[in-house]
Amino acid sequence: MESPALSEFDLHLFAEGRHWHIYNVLGAHLGNQRGIEGARFAVWAPNAQAVSVIGDFNDWDSGRHPMAVNKDYGVWSVFIGGVKPGDLYKFAITTRNGHDITKTDPYGQAFEHRPSNAAVVTERGQYAWGDGDWLECRNRFDWQRSPISVYEVHPGSWRHHGSGRWLTYRELADQLVPYVLETGFTHIELLPITEHPLDESWGYQTTGYYAPTSRYGSPDDLRYLVDLCHQNNIGVILDWVPGHFPDDDFALAEFDGTALYEHEDPRRGRHQDWGTLIYNYGRHEVRNFLIGSALFWLDTFHMDGLRVDAVASMLYLNYSRNEGEWLPNEHGGHENLDAIRFLQDLNRVCQSRFPGVLMMAEESTSWPRVTRPPEIGGLGFNLKWNMGWMHDTLHYLQQDPVYRQYHHDKLTFGLLYAFSENFVLPLSHDEVVHGKSSLIQKMPGDDWQQRASLRLLFSYMFSYPGAKLLFMGGEFGQRQEWSERRELDWYLLQYPEHQGLRKLVQDLNGLYRRYPALHRKSFTGEGFEWIDCHDSTQSVISFLRNPGTPEHGPLVIVANFTPIPRHHYRIGVPTGGNWQEIFNSDSTWYGGSNLGNPLLLQAEPTPWMARPCSVELTVPPLGLVMLRPAT
Repeated sequence: MESPALSEFDLHLFAEGRHWHIYNVLGAHLGNQRGIEGARFAVWAPNAQAVSVIGDFNDWDSGRHPMAVNKDYGVWSVFIGGVKPGDLYKFAITTRNGHDITKTDPYGQAFEHRPSNAAVVTERGQYAWGDGDWLECRNRFDWQRSPISVYEVHPGSWRHHGSGRWLTYRELADQLVPYVLETGFTHIELLPITEHPLDESWGYQTTGYYAPTSRYGSPDDLRYLVDLCHQNNIGVILDWVPGHFPDDDFALAEFDGTALYEHEDPRRGRHQDWGTLIYNYGRHEVRNFLIGSALFWLDTFHMDGLRVDAVASMLYLNYSRNEGEWLPNEHGGHENLDAIRFLQDLNRVCQSRFPGVLMMAEESTSWPRVTRPPEIGGLGFNLKWNMGWMHDTLHYLQQDPVYRQYHHDKLTFGLLYAFSENFVLPLSHDEVVHGKSSLIQKMPGDDWQQRASLRLLFSYMFSYPGAKLLFMGGEFGQRQEWSERRELDWYLLQYPEHQGLRKLVQDLNGLYRRYPALHRKSFTGEGFEWIDCHDSTQSVISFLRNPGTPEHGPLVIVANFTPIPRHHYRIGVPTGGNWQEIFNSDSTWYGGSNLGNPLLLQAEPTPWMARPCSVELTVPPLGLVMLRPAT
């Protein structure tokens, strides 16, 4: 095909920050010019004195292929004949001070395997997708009334090949998809697979915003993984990091010899905690670079959403800074007004161009209206991680059960704000690293109590309002703290107690899908009612989940956070008749003591807890039961 020239219109849109297919313009693109096969290279470097393309096709000689500049837009370009797929390249830049530097392509769509970092010329449009039905359904996805249960995965440590190496994207697909399908999750979320130089960063210090990491294979190998997920009705969410980038000298930092992508003043341009650089969201071309990256993943890899990392660090100019270490905005406040506008634009553009995708914010503060439309002052995300619920719940469960009665508010406080945003309940990778220990090891008591408490935690999460997210390994009781260097402890699944934990998560996912009461009203107060939140002495809570439709009945949830069984425990219920236990986390099927309510419970006309009727039931130790009206 004819290699397209850089049009004035393309460059004008880029300068305005509104070129949504910029990944088809900048970078390296194969084609032909006047019948000669090769590739066009283009890069934004407005402050450079000279730029040339160097690669294995010209012996890395900066004098062979100088680029021409459009001075109005600062974009350099050149067509080079004979370039073919798989060729390596970089940009040799002479700064305005006369210094020679070498940079990788910000828009590179593939890179060498680390520690090498040259970009790789790639072909486009070769993969034959088979997920058309999935994408058509996604356009009509009613996510606010649907179950969303996410399995968070680090591809390099979920499972290793028998030789000890990482699985490729294709190998991962062939093992992960059946596992997720059997366990019942609706989505997987991949920790950042954008190219990055350091394994220990888990992908959160990205250098290639348009390239899947070569650690696990080629871009088409990743497409195979996404495609196979879609063909099995599993969505794929990408963890994406627009909040900061590493200061490696081969990448974005001082790209053309000046602070091009970052702020020049370190009071705005450097993260002191992470040793990384902060994007200048007020610059049109930088916003276009980032929004273009988001659209690239949704477009060319068919991702079903983005989880945007570290949003709080973007919103606050004084994030993790002391007085005098930050600069206020034009109004004297600490809000990053440019970042706010960027996030609003990001969400507006992604959701309008790809209906049905999910935009999730990891936002750890009480910033208002994160999941409300920009038109009313919101940031425009679909979902926000509920860090408060996570911290409170884990803090509560880490207490010895005898002291939990003094921390009862950790269970109840979250309902005061549970519907102020559209929340995801995250038990993520961040909670099982850096000395925090695994989920099961956080639980006090002996082995039996630890397993029972973990079953209770998962049961509580799946019955609580909000979407769900669980990091890999938690579902079977991984005991070692997670490390990116080793695979999960799959050998644990040879033991019945760990098989029981996984079976519990599988059944909870099934209940979550099957009963509208657990998902149709997850983001509105109509879907939740306390039955009793005051029994701190016995550390028992009970509540209703309502489906909001007359054809589906409510569910009653009762949870006992002590190892003491509660016999003849009376709770109020909304209707008379028989009630049936449909789930018990203490079942022997899951490794429990099987204390529960195998027979129908007859509601008595005894008013209780402001309800017209009541039942007496057994609440198992460190257990949760669900009841529904018997038909």
